Amino acid sequence: MSNYKRYYINNYNYVFLTVVTNNRQNILLQNIDLLKKSFNYAKQKYNFTIFAIVILDNHFHVILKMDDISLFSRIIYSFKYYFSIHLNKNLNVTESKIRKGEKGVWQRRFYDHVIRNEHDLYKHLDYIHYNPIKHKYTDSAIDYPYSSFKKFVKLGVYEQNWCNFNDKYKINSLDIE
Repeated sequence: MSNYKRYYINNYNYVFLTVVTNNRQNILLQNIDLLKKSFNYAKQKYNFTIFAIVILDNHFHVILKMDDISLFSRIIYSFKYYFSIHLNKNLNVTESKIRKGEKGVWQRRFYDHVIRNEHDLYKHLDYIHYNPIKHKYTDSAIDYPYSSFKKFVKLGVYEQNWCNFNDKYKINSLDIE
């Protein structure tokens, strides 16, 4: 039995989570509609909102806002369960995973971090919205379609050209004497 423990801190409402596919299989973007349905399934069972999110091929980062912070493990379990049973893919699953009732879609664990203050929240928002650039999906956060970045531009949190690497290329091409 594992000694792994999650810490639930009362009076905090935001949690940052990273969820990764098993063996980093690139299955999320090609199943984006199922991903959305999976979150909706979890929302029917638990009271939470997706404050911020980015979805890449083999993992996603999300900040959930909820009244009861102790529910985030159940939310992720519910989400993973729905996605796994509805995924129409033949995945390589080990005997060990089959014995444990797993489908071989997700890594067993996920990373969590309870957001403790406003600075912490903004630091994780930046991480989420920089992630498609970090993984070379895009040169500009505003151009990535599977992110909450545009929502935060509309809210005035970010400038539209925040972290735009296209500007870097323009600057590098200037002919300065």
